[in-house]
Amino acid sequence: MQANHTPQAMSAVFISFNQVHSEKVEYILDYLKIRGFTWWEEVKGRGSDTGDPRKGSHTWPEMNSALITIIPTALTLKLLQVVENLDKTNEEVGIRAFVWDISRSY
Repeated sequence: MQANHTPQAMSAVFISFNQVHSEKVEYILDYLKIRGFTWWEEVKGRGSDTGDPRKGSHTWPEMNSALITIIPTALTLKLLQVVENLDKTNEEVGIRAFVWDISRSY
C-alpha cells in the first residue's frame, strides 16, 4: 500500500554531550516537540578541537551521553541554534550536534 502524500524532507541529528547536560537536552527535545529519539546513556569520547576526554576512568572520570533523532529538515536549524546556545553557557562542559540528510525511511 502506498501513501498518498508528498514525503517530507528529513534530517538525522546526532548530539553528543557531557552527562551534566542530560536534563537540559531532554528539556530541549520537549521544548521543540521532538518526540522520537534514541539515547545512549554512556559514551566515551574527546572533542576534535577542544575539551578534555570523557572516558569514565580514574584519570578522566566524566562520561558523555549521545542521542540521535530523525526530524523534519525545517526543524534542524532551530535545534542546532538551541544546542549552540547551550554550549555557549559553559563551553568547558561540551555539547555538539551533527546533521545529515535522510534519503529514505520505513
